[in-house]
Amino acid sequence: MKPRRCSRSACSAAAVATLTYAYAESTAVLGPLSPYVEPHSYDLCGPHADRLTVPLGWAVVRLEAEASREGGREVAGDDLEALADAVREASRRGPEAPRRGPEPPQGPQGGPQAPPGGRRGHLRAVPSPS
Repeated sequence: MKPRRCSRSACSAAAVATLTYAYAESTAVLGPLSPYVEPHSYDLCGPHADRLTVPLGWAVVRLEAEASREGGREVAGDDLEALADAVREASRRGPEAPRRGPEPPQGPQGGPQAPPGGRRGHLRAVPSPS
């Protein structure tokens, strides 16, 4: 099995990290090299991983390859991989269904009540000239 290379153009260095974007959360996750190649992830070499920048307003989550310290306790590599997998799964899901506003008032027949003037949505009822 040959080593994976950096995804950046014109870079032939060996990859050491995997970059995944979670677009819905505006987050970039940079973690250890994933065990398998994913279609929406990017493998980066050390220098490119260190110089990673993201768009304004986005957050970067950097996961260390070795166990790291968080809040005074050891965080196992399995915990970090679980976090990266959760972010990858969230980025694969489709967009959430749009939230609906309040329901319009009900008329006497149970249907939506037309507002005064006969206007509903972008259409308007115009009275006849006679």
